[in-house]
Amino acid sequence: MIIGITGSIGSGKTTVANIFGKHGFKIINADEIAHNLIQKNSASYKKLRNFFGDGILDRNKSIDKKKLGDIAFSDKIKLKKLNSIMHPTIIKQINSQKNSLKENFFENIIIDAPLLLETGAKKLVDKVVVVKTGRENIIKMLKKRYSIEKIENILNSQMPVEEKIRYADFVIENDKDLNHLKEEVEKILTKLGLVEIPQAVRKLRGS
Repeated sequence: MIIGITGSIGSGKTTVANIFGKHGFKIINADEIAHNLIQKNSASYKKLRNFFGDGILDRNKSIDKKKLGDIAFSDKIKLKKLNSIMHPTIIKQINSQKNSLKENFFENIIIDAPLLLETGAKKLVDKVVVVKTGRENIIKMLKKRYSIEKIENILNSQMPVEEKIRYADFVIENDKDLNHLKEEVEKILTKLGLVEIPQAVRKLRGS
């Protein structure tokens, strides 16, 4: 079973993905893939530097993601260019990792991707889980990293969560605590028939 997890920035989707990981799922993280793709002198690095200029670089000539984000999320045309450079390669890498895991007999896979639906990566998954939380919670979670203006720009650039829910097989409301998220994941696994039988129960059954 391949499950895609998505939601707005700061919604808690990576926390949910990690809970699935505790149940034996292998996790493919789109943000980690994107980070690796922009390492110095990679193809994506060169394309981004050519388009955005040296203003996105730090003192070591590596791409500064904050600088890049500040530029891209304040200009729709530049954001579109950023996405056109990054998204096809990210999807290609997600698909490659997925195929590699399946070749090694890992059947249960999580794809943690904020832009799962926007990029068309939905075609790579069997089920979609949308993690939803209130705008106030998102701002509270991200305000130490970003300005309110940048948070709003990022949110406005993403598909509204109400629209994401239209494509969802399951919705998790992240409005309580970690135990609530664990319970919600277990409910999904139960519905999908993927909850592992505890070892003590297996012994009682003689299996």
